[in-house]
Amino acid sequence: MERPHEIDRYIELASPFHSFDPRAKIVSFLFLILSIVLLRDLKLCFVGFFIALLFLFFSKVPLRFFISYMRWIFPFVSLFVVIMPFTVEGKEIFSLYNLKFTYEGLKYGTIIALRATSAAILVFVVVSTTRFADIMKALYELKVPNLLIQMLMFSHRYVFVLQEEAQKMLIAMRSRGFDIGTNLYSLRNLGRAIGMLFIRSYERADRVYHAMRARGYGGKPEVLTEFTMRAKDWALSLFIFTISISLHTLVVP
Repeated sequence: MERPHEIDRYIELASPFHSFDPRAKIVSFLFLILSIVLLRDLKLCFVGFFIALLFLFFSKVPLRFFISYMRWIFPFVSLFVVIMPFTVEGKEIFSLYNLKFTYEGLKYGTIIALRATSAAILVFVVVSTTRFADIMKALYELKVPNLLIQMLMFSHRYVFVLQEEAQKMLIAMRSRGFDIGTNLYSLRNLGRAIGMLFIRSYERADRVYHAMRARGYGGKPEVLTEFTMRAKDWALSLFIFTISISLHTLVVP
């Protein structure tokens, strides 16, 4: 099972994005993502997608590692390309069982798929080149609401713990002859298991809360790393902002 730190597996690589100040990285990449998702021209969407791939290439994160995390996104976004041509009115390309496959639907579906995939790639570049703790501290220094930051921190940490608990419970049930099915007996036992999981989650959360309070936790992310904006951070931020603005000023024939 994948552990929560595995997304940070390649943070020790040497690339422009690994040494990029986390605060500037988050702001500049967010601006670029917003710029791409607001594009309406198909050719410019391809340009934005190509830019996202270039950023992935320069991050030096292995392609296999990228695919292992993104393999569930590609089938989802491809649904837009498959469904929208049959649901959007426009110039007919062909028909299938009285369903019209239109050029406009194919165009809009491709635009949505390209924008979503580009955004996902850029988010992956950020989280795979930055320690999660540094991301949380950067969000704190960027004045993101502290409650939201703590929710992200605990969700990231304990969703894997709950997954392990659920797997242990399922293994224990199977060792006693339980087999998942659609009958009333199986549903009743699964309901009991889910209820027990919620109880264990509540008890664990209570223990963690008191343990953290006993250690003086005050809600502020504590990271030993100190952020300092250097000249290359300003230059890279300016470069990304320039690309983001240029996407909306380019005239593509």
